Amino acid sequence: MLKLASLDGRAVSGNHPEPEGHFMNRSLWKLAAALAVLGLLAGACSGDSDDGAEEITTIKLVANPWSGSAANIEVAKQLLENELGYTVEVTDLDENAQWSAINTGELHASLEVWPSGHGQNRVDFIDNPDGNVVDAGLLGPIGQIGWYLPAYMIDQDPALANAEGFTDPALAGLFATAETGDLGQILHGDPSWVTFEQDIIDDFGLQLEIVYAGSEEALLAAFDAAFAREDPVLSYFWTPHSAFNTFDLVELELPPNPDGGKYYPSEDLFKIVWAGLEDGAPAAWQFLQDFNYSTADQVSMLAAIDGEGKSVEEAAADWIAANEATWSAWIPS
Repeated sequence: MLKLASLDGRAVSGNHPEPEGHFMNRSLWKLAAALAVLGLLAGACSGDSDDGAEEITTIKLVANPWSGSAANIEVAKQLLENELGYTVEVTDLDENAQWSAINTGELHASLEVWPSGHGQNRVDFIDNPDGNVVDAGLLGPIGQIGWYLPAYMIDQDPALANAEGFTDPALAGLFATAETGDLGQILHGDPSWVTFEQDIIDDFGLQLEIVYAGSEEALLAAFDAAFAREDPVLSYFWTPHSAFNTFDLVELELPPNPDGGKYYPSEDLFKIVWAGLEDGAPAAWQFLQDFNYSTADQVSMLAAIDGEGKSVEEAAADWIAANEATWSAWIPS
């Protein structure tokens, strides 16, 4: 199964042991003290960028609780450390809480924002003249959230291909569980994810109840169990994802929302960065602006984690080794 690799403990310490002391006579001590003062002055100067802003040497990235975010962040971490010489700390945080943390400079960047759920955050933190969050451009992959179920369920009853089929209690009842009673179950992952399942259920009177599996890993485990027995399973899910290499999942047709639009339009995933990084760490700032790759690039890493059992660190390192022509363009000259 694809497991969202833990990102704990990735902070790299910048502390070094102090050199051992030496015996000095009085004159040597005075000389050492003078040199120490000069050293402190030099250190203070080196902590400032050319325009007087405080230099930032530790870049603080946000990893959200899904595998694509973890892969993006690990690629960025390895390149920032190995090619640009920064220390990188990674913090696990949900997609809503990250906005205020980046706005204050507590954290510096998140690399996979799904725009449909963050219209108000854009207004509050990017469009707001007092905001300190910058849209750092497109990540590259195109996202699509939707409702998915196994192809064998569509073969059993084609009416299941459209979400409005779940207005029929008999069809919805195929997905009922002990937890949902007469209602059909639609699985969801992490409760912190921004989604519209309850709106869809309420707007169209669907005979469904949301059950939170708790994580991406738990959703994949539910697919595993259902496909092994050809049981019914209906779930919130998304592309890009390597699960489609394993499971024959079909996206349901969702009806238009009350405004005539889509609940889940195709999404150009984008990056957000703290504005203060531009002056404090200009090389990192430019790198994050230029960080961009394809859906296929991301899925190749997810497939390595899922199908080959590699860690996110290994998958990112392999991608970097094979794709210098792509990432070299992100490194400021």
